[in-house]
Amino acid sequence: MSEIDFSGLVVVAAVAFSAPLILGLAPSLRLPAVVLELVAGIAIGPSGLGWVELDQPIEVLSLVGLAFLLFLSGLEIDFERLRGRKIAVTGVGFVVSFGIALVAAFALGAVGQVDTPLLVAIILVATSLGVVVPVLKDSDKASSDLGQLVIAAASIADFGAVILLSLFFSREATSTTTKLVLLGGFLLLGAAFLLAIVGAERSRRLSDALLRLQETTAQIRIRGAFLLLIVFVALAESFGLEVILGAFLAGAVLSLVDRDRMMTHPAFRSKLDAVGFGVFIPVFFVASGIQFNLDALFGSASTVARVPLFLLALILVRGLPALLYRPALGNRQTAVAALLQATSLPFIVAASMIGIELGLLDDATGAALIAAGLLSVLVFPLVALTLLRREERAPASEPVSSAAPIQPSLSER
Repeated sequence: MSEIDFSGLVVVAAVAFSAPLILGLAPSLRLPAVVLELVAGIAIGPSGLGWVELDQPIEVLSLVGLAFLLFLSGLEIDFERLRGRKIAVTGVGFVVSFGIALVAAFALGAVGQVDTPLLVAIILVATSLGVVVPVLKDSDKASSDLGQLVIAAASIADFGAVILLSLFFSREATSTTTKLVLLGGFLLLGAAFLLAIVGAERSRRLSDALLRLQETTAQIRIRGAFLLLIVFVALAESFGLEVILGAFLAGAVLSLVDRDRMMTHPAFRSKLDAVGFGVFIPVFFVASGIQFNLDALFGSASTVARVPLFLLALILVRGLPALLYRPALGNRQTAVAALLQATSLPFIVAASMIGIELGLLDDATGAALIAAGLLSVLVFPLVALTLLRREERAPASEPVSSAAPIQPSLSER
């Protein structure tokens, strides 16, 4: 067995610790920690100071971090919200979004800006649920019609993007028919796991044991969640599908099972967040920065020019479908929804890395896509929050939008 060197991981762990601390010491810097982690990863990697390269310990923890990121994204899905008119409106919005993405990506392909338009279209349709939800919560809008629509749309976009990526760009399957069969088999197996878990939870003896062990050193629910994650990732890999699909589906299954989250185990979600965001996920983002090819991005003026093109594509692909919400939200909140839906980074990073690994994206295109994602996280939520604050400061007598006549709220339908 070759000797494993942990010196690089020490630097990565130091960056993961320092990034949120710096932001905490400078609250005026309204940046998501993932942005600073990516930038710091670029700085310490081969494209920057050259302190760290992607070695085995960093690569393993980074892969677990990616799985945890998608797992927690799947866990964010609130299936209680995804019904009635919301699911219809946001579902249509996703279809429209993917249609616009196809047009934009093939247009970019026609002028020689991308080589694999379908992959780029899939990359463009996702929304960063993990970035959007905190913004809505901090602005006290998560339970409003605006918040419910954006969260539902982001959930569908994340799920749809992961499914599409696994369907069209899995590593082992060769034909679309084979991929459909494998994907269908995997989803059926996932449903079987869901039914088995629900059935097991009805056992009084098992439920009592879980309650007894959840706050001991056994931390049995956390171990069970981690087992579920690893099982689904391993199954996805064995079916020749992307591991991110398995991780995302594991989170979605747990979200369906975990209905009494605030009753028998109120700290369960926060513990999972602590494990994911406290240990593994920062390693993934720092490692992504280490792998970021800065030379490829700035290698030519045409590559740099792709960044604003991809940023514009994001706002068109994810922002335009928000016009479907205008009758319920009015002009200003529709603009806020459009900006939040166009905020995307984690999926862009993950999918771009997969595309580069499969030889479907060159380093320059991948770097430009990630740079556009970074800008979307930096700019769009900030502008959205500014619009929300202006709405709150508007005099009560001043109409804040030209919404249609008063309708029942989406939560009442």
